[in-house]
Amino acid sequence: MPSRIRVREMDVKRMADAGVRRLKDVPVALSWRVSKRAQENQEKIANLQNAHKGERCVLMANGPSLTRMNFEQIKDEFTIGLNRIYLLFDQLPFEPNFHVCVNELVLEQFASEIAALKMLKFLNWNRHQYFDTVDEKLMFVKLGMRLEDQFGLNLVKPISSGGTVTFVALQTAYYLGFKEVVIIGMDHNFVDKGTPNKTVERTAEKDQNHFHPDYFPKGSKWQLPDLRRSEFAYALAREAFEKDGRRIIDATEGGKCQVFEKATFDSVFGS
Repeated sequence: MPSRIRVREMDVKRMADAGVRRLKDVPVALSWRVSKRAQENQEKIANLQNAHKGERCVLMANGPSLTRMNFEQIKDEFTIGLNRIYLLFDQLPFEPNFHVCVNELVLEQFASEIAALKMLKFLNWNRHQYFDTVDEKLMFVKLGMRLEDQFGLNLVKPISSGGTVTFVALQTAYYLGFKEVVIIGMDHNFVDKGTPNKTVERTAEKDQNHFHPDYFPKGSKWQLPDLRRSEFAYALAREAFEKDGRRIIDATEGGKCQVFEKATFDSVFGS
């Protein structure tokens, strides 16, 4: 398999930043092992393993195509929403059962909004200090600092991010026991171009990369995703699911990702 890393995208600054991130992660990783809050969190997660064994869920990614879905068709499905999915709540006949967010910039900038969500939340332990300890529906996953991504089967242990919250959500769905995951809104295509993972300040008046124009509003910070890395991670997810007799279906309207089995939204949920 070819490397997911393109040499032309590497420079001294990116390599230095990677080294700094690993140094900063040392105390965070230690707290995951020994702190009381981490131990209590891991016990809560352990109690959820296979809680939805054999069932189906819909994974709601955040691409512009999400606005073209008929949400009435999935109001009775188990759903997992990502990042700022709550900006769509005024258009939904339901609220997702689960919420997953691991992007550190999203967690830092929109912590109060995410903390207010009432469903079960799986957030990044690296930013646990932004969130109250008394929320029984709040849980954390620990992202490991590996050179190569792996599909984690156990959320109690550090897992890979795969460069995308969607990969973390797929690992979460697997851990919860879902046999079939249907992905919508994973456009895998961005209007903005540039260097993946580089933090920049938004200058455009409207966000065209996501389902809401104020998803990353002007003046906020964000990072262009590494689509190549995410494709490698998605391949790992598909392999893990199929090895266990499970299935991932990509029902995104016009989605550019070619890793998963494709289907139309209506063919899965009816017109």
